[in-house]
Amino acid sequence: MSSRSEDERERARLEREARRVERANRAISAERPHTRERVDAALARSRTSRSTAPPPPPPRNGDTPAPEPRRRRRGRILVPIIVVLALVAIAAAWFLVSLYQPGKGDGSGRVAVVVPRGGSLGVIADRLGAAGVVDKPFFFKLRVRMAGHASDLKPGAYVLKNNMAYGDVIDKLTAGPPRHVINVTIPEGRARSEIAPLVKQAGVKGDYARATVRSAHINPRTYRAPRGASLEGFLFPATYELKRGATVRALVAKQLAAFKQNFDKVRMSYARKKNLTPYDVLTIASMVEREASLDRERPLIAAVIYNRLKQGIPLGIDATIRFATHNWTHPLRVSELKINSGYNTRTHQGLPPGPIGNPGLASLKAAAHPARVKYLFYVVKPCGNGAHAFSSTDAQFERDVAKYNSARAKKGGKSPSKC
Repeated sequence: MSSRSEDERERARLEREARRVERANRAISAERPHTRERVDAALARSRTSRSTAPPPPPPRNGDTPAPEPRRRRRGRILVPIIVVLALVAIAAAWFLVSLYQPGKGDGSGRVAVVVPRGGSLGVIADRLGAAGVVDKPFFFKLRVRMAGHASDLKPGAYVLKNNMAYGDVIDKLTAGPPRHVINVTIPEGRARSEIAPLVKQAGVKGDYARATVRSAHINPRTYRAPRGASLEGFLFPATYELKRGATVRALVAKQLAAFKQNFDKVRMSYARKKNLTPYDVLTIASMVEREASLDRERPLIAAVIYNRLKQGIPLGIDATIRFATHNWTHPLRVSELKINSGYNTRTHQGLPPGPIGNPGLASLKAAAHPARVKYLFYVVKPCGNGAHAFSSTDAQFERDVAKYNSARAKKGGKSPSKC
């Protein structure tokens, strides 16, 4: 029995193994002296070929791609998160700017608005939006609620501005309408006989019809009007602010001043080429104002008037007959359609003797610069909500009239313009 321990035996075994390896190496060296050099050269060539070999091809369908480094995957995840956060920040900034309107100006012009008694915040906001006082009724309502003034907006007649800041509108409506001021609103296109009762109802003192026959503030002859022409057409439509107790002469003075200011904005070069005077343009504008319900159609209706004048065709505008008969609301009778008057443009060629109302700036510009189209006719378009069907030939006009009459018959004789 050997008395050596396990460790001693293991060391002895390792020593024997080392001696055997050494003897084998000596034998190889003696028999093949150049083997080591050949092995070293082969290893060198192998390392060179690996360093210049092209990268492995991408995995084919069905192959499992090698996993990407964790850092690259983390970067790809962060990019969409950053984009989402940026979009949220932009949306939040837009919302706050829309609500609080930093740097918003004071607005422009003058706009008459009536806040109805008992009207809800939604009704008031929509009315302000339709008048152009605020650009976004939704944000105005939200701003009012955030300010705690939802029930503090006072009813009454106000003169505000276009595109005002929400905060300024809130201040005006919570303060209430001015007590010592009269606001008179003159709608576009109305004749003197129609304006007079509106002025009286507003509380302006005096006889408006008499005050608008002539005035020292303007001479119609300057605009090539015939001798004895009244101020019809020169009484610019707008909302006017007067002190309580003011007279009609003060109102007329403001209207005439506004007319001069606005008429100076109208370029007359094209009308002059057609041998039309400023008074002619004013007369055409008054007819356009009565006939057009949509702004985009004003130049088209003016073009029809120009084209008919050029071809010597009667204008056939019934609004001129209504002006002569003072019938603005009831259907025209056959006897009225046959009146012997220069204002009967069904039977008389050319322009009527003068304006049939007081047009606004849009109609004045359209009358001076009509659309370049060949239309000679127009008729109300069924379900057009104020639009007209325009045509250049009798045949097309007759088809349009047939459509109108058919739609009118289906509605029991009522106008089919709105559906």
